[in-house]
Amino acid sequence: MLLLRQALLTLAIGALGGGAFQLVGLPAAWLAGAMVATAVAVLSGVRCAIPDRLRDMLFVVLGLTMGAGVTPETVERIGEWPVTMLLVLVSVAAVLGATFLFQRKVAGWDRDTAYFAAIPGALSYVMILSLSYPRADTMRVAVAQTLRVFILVSLLPPIIAGSEPEVVAVVPVVPVELLPLALVAAAALVSGYLFQRAGVPAGWLTGPFFVSAALNASGIVAVHLPEWLTIPALIGLGCIIGCRFTNISLRDMLRLLLVSLGAFAVGMSIAVAISLFASHLLGLPLGQLLLAYAPGGLEAMTLLAYLLDLDPAFVAAHQLARYFGMVLLLPFATRRILGPPERVV
Repeated sequence: MLLLRQALLTLAIGALGGGAFQLVGLPAAWLAGAMVATAVAVLSGVRCAIPDRLRDMLFVVLGLTMGAGVTPETVERIGEWPVTMLLVLVSVAAVLGATFLFQRKVAGWDRDTAYFAAIPGALSYVMILSLSYPRADTMRVAVAQTLRVFILVSLLPPIIAGSEPEVVAVVPVVPVELLPLALVAAAALVSGYLFQRAGVPAGWLTGPFFVSAALNASGIVAVHLPEWLTIPALIGLGCIIGCRFTNISLRDMLRLLLVSLGAFAVGMSIAVAISLFASHLLGLPLGQLLLAYAPGGLEAMTLLAYLLDLDPAFVAAHQLARYFGMVLLLPFATRRILGPPERVV
């Protein structure tokens, strides 16, 4: 009963923080706001907790949500850009390696923390993956990853367009059919259980992601979860991360922010260099390539491409290739680099 009360209180705090960030219009509002609000509560002495079973179910929802970014149209167009697609692999490897070295050698971070903080993009997935490795300082990882998304969404539009776009995006309402949703959820639960049993890091998220991605790419079923499922899942993830924040002084926090800014500058410099090379080689718009190679989220970068009158399909395909490749390879690469995941008690 005590754990239930703590969980309800934690989720309420997270919902208030996420709602506040959403009202202000910050990127990744429900996730970042819940994380910050829960962290503040923890630092203020409030006992916060999320039960393990609830955590696993939240991961299933998030996996299905992320797989919804794969569409037949986007997959079909991936083969149209072989050179730029190859540069996606170069960009991811170079950004991860350079950022890792900066945080490891310059900032002196431990190996696990520097590794997860250096992974370019896929904020939700990286944070969930890091939870399987308790040695990693999730506070540092969260700050580094969140700060990168914030800077990208805040600064790229004026950098690319020269001014803030004044466009109001209209999000279509997709009707929810309960029977297909229930069948997809059942398949996601089974895949998540099997991946977890197989020792894949973040198995409860990785399995549902592949189920959702396969169904969306094939066109058999369009997996689009309603907001009454996705928003609580993002809030829950923010609470999980926030619960892991430990006491830290203002000086340490400022130092952490400075390191995160330096790591972002290192990674983004590589993305800019690769974008300039591809633009010169192929004659493509530099802004379009910047969005394609930026270490940000698929949804955010694709939306920026639409708002800036660039090619959303091009950006989405490249961000999808990066994201899909990371989800496919990171669990195995992480296991090889950091060892098998540890059981979180």
